[in-house]
Amino acid sequence: MKKATICIDKNFEVSDIDKRIYGSFIEHLGRAVYEGIYQPDSPLADESGFRKDVLKLIQQLNVPIVRYPGGNFVSGYHWEDGVGEKQKRPEKLDLAWEVIETNQFGLNEFMDWAKKANTSAMMAVNLGTRGIEDAKNIIEYCNIKGGSYYSDLRKSHGYQDPHNIKLWCLGNEMDGPWQMGHKTAAEYGRTAAEAGRLMKMVDPTIELVACGSSSLMMDTFGTWEDTVLSECYDQVDYLSLHQYYGNQENNTPEFLANTVAMDKFITSVISICDAVKAKQRKKKSIHLSFDEWNVWYHSNDQKIERWCKAPHQLEDIYNFEDALLVAGMMITLLRHADRVKVACLAQLVNVIAPIMTSDTGAWKQTIYYPFELISNYGRGTVLQTVVQSPVYESKQGDAPYLDAVCIRNKEKEELVIFAVNKDLEDSMELTCDLRQFEGYQIKEHLTLTNPDLKAVNTQENPDTVSLSTGTGAKIENGVLHALLCDKSFHMIRLGK
Repeated sequence: MKKATICIDKNFEVSDIDKRIYGSFIEHLGRAVYEGIYQPDSPLADESGFRKDVLKLIQQLNVPIVRYPGGNFVSGYHWEDGVGEKQKRPEKLDLAWEVIETNQFGLNEFMDWAKKANTSAMMAVNLGTRGIEDAKNIIEYCNIKGGSYYSDLRKSHGYQDPHNIKLWCLGNEMDGPWQMGHKTAAEYGRTAAEAGRLMKMVDPTIELVACGSSSLMMDTFGTWEDTVLSECYDQVDYLSLHQYYGNQENNTPEFLANTVAMDKFITSVISICDAVKAKQRKKKSIHLSFDEWNVWYHSNDQKIERWCKAPHQLEDIYNFEDALLVAGMMITLLRHADRVKVACLAQLVNVIAPIMTSDTGAWKQTIYYPFELISNYGRGTVLQTVVQSPVYESKQGDAPYLDAVCIRNKEKEELVIFAVNKDLEDSMELTCDLRQFEGYQIKEHLTLTNPDLKAVNTQENPDTVSLSTGTGAKIENGVLHALLCDKSFHMIRLGK
């Protein structure tokens, strides 16, 4: 049996957690919107056409923000097509995903849905086929009370009060050659600077996210971030990161070692942001918005008929090992909570998502469970968590068998430990000195494990992979001892 130790000190804090680190993403793609969150002809929908079963599952995830409407889709989107009378809304070609967009669900419907889902919007503007004036106009439509053309247009659509959307993405993946209107770093940086300047002239209270490189594997990575921030540093508040991981080689240890790669990615981007800060002698720091992250590879070979409506597209069916990596990725984000303030699991329903739907119901995919636990109980302050664990060799370098982070919730007088044992064969004995937390006892120990790494949840068998009560955890003489079975995710919650 392997042994690992977590070392913490209640006075050594990384940062308070920004709840927006538990965000998600809804794009006009596949069945994320239509037949996902919105299906007005379904008996499962409410009076507004929103799927009630889906709303319930989303509410349980406690998602504070949802990025919308894209994604690649936004780079060709005219938001005006999706507001006003539905019978007058045009159906248009969506070049991003080669489908027909009906525009029956748009900005105002999204804001109505967000209220019911107990979440708020992270809105993206089109800086691909459109530009700075259109960015100015949508802010006016959403955030100005009235007395101007676009704010009065909103009111004519039945929304007297402004939406007051405070977080905005300046385009999407603008270095990607697949992106409509993709740009060089200098071109995008100038556009982002001017769009941001005009948007903040309309509403100075908003926060803006500039596009980082589309992924760590892009040739543009690094130089893109440096050039973009050199152009728009004063106007923006966050820089975006996007990264997906897969197990195409069916090598689970390498797959789970991607948390090492993710950690290096975040550290690299922080370094670039701080280099620009130093060069420009700025006081403010640019924080990170990891607004697309997930496992994505199962559906890469899916084919659809061009110019259809809401096809089954990019519908990954997640297995147990995917849930282990999702847990590890969330732990990695939390370990960087001092700089990662926003993050979005991409996506939320049907499309590479924790929730799946059919015409007769909705169910939880395997990755739902780690997100649900960490989102609900990972609130408070991240403690500096030193993990002393055996390691194994991987393409990413030495990968620890244990991924872990400790969260202190001072208000509730709780300490929460999230941990993943990546060993596929051996259990692990975990210890943690808790003598600084006198009187704390184990309040709850939940685990996610399964003997079959490829086990999946389906509508017929929705609980094949699900949470269970952990065993073998105890506190003796102020020291936590916990037994982490092979290939497992754990939440251990302690308090008085």
